[in-house]
Amino acid sequence: MAIFLGQTPNPEFKRHQQQSMILCPMWQEDGTMYPGVTQVRAMAVFGHPGDHAELIFDNVRVPASNIILGEGRGFEIAQGRLGPGRIHHCMRSIGSAEMALSAMIFRAQNRTAFGRKLIEKDSLRQQIAEARIQITQCRGLCYLAAVIADERGFKEAKKYIAMIKVAAPRMALKIVDDAIQVHGAHGVSQDTRLADMWTGLRTLRVADGPDIVHMNTIVKEELKLPLNPMAAKVSGLHPYIKKYNKAVLPTGYFDDYYEAEQTSKL
Repeated sequence: MAIFLGQTPNPEFKRHQQQSMILCPMWQEDGTMYPGVTQVRAMAVFGHPGDHAELIFDNVRVPASNIILGEGRGFEIAQGRLGPGRIHHCMRSIGSAEMALSAMIFRAQNRTAFGRKLIEKDSLRQQIAEARIQITQCRGLCYLAAVIADERGFKEAKKYIAMIKVAAPRMALKIVDDAIQVHGAHGVSQDTRLADMWTGLRTLRVADGPDIVHMNTIVKEELKLPLNPMAAKVSGLHPYIKKYNKAVLPTGYFDDYYEAEQTSKL
């Protein structure tokens, strides 16, 4: 049984109410695929076969009662799952980063190069310290997103969820990459889990919304906030710009700002 998300156009509904979720059987009792459902091919990730497939749904007929919650509520259902799902992905990303850091330290403590243990190299010690800082930062942001979602709801938490969805996989990917580098050729072989961890984390930067989508969410929420009263003063004014009328400020061109300042003083 599959949950099919498809467009159900209805001029009476708003734009975000144009998708619905429907239960669709995939196989019949005799082992053949359900009428209208065709499996085209198995899909690979970074060249490795996975558990996803390319499917065609052509004139598939199911009972109207198979629709979930009602027509036009597909996006609502998806968003209800995506909030906690994204936080869960980020928690797992932080866990992957922890494992990669531990592997990096283990390798450094047990590998000798040019007569010295790797752990004695200043550059590697700095990498370990940077990794711990980054993991701790992301753990705090993930916890903040979860607390706000729990106490205020996922709508209020969406900016924080978007931030951690960008930050956690990016952070974990960097640490796994550093761990691979410390392991050398061994790090990309089948004898270590690091290569699979890298593949999963890189895919996660696309799954449940690519980074740029989440960054757009962050920007939209940020621009809703009123500017700090000190913004213009901190930004500052060039004393000779007014003569050329070219400066662009948060409130418009220089003359617009200057006129507003004069009016406010009156």
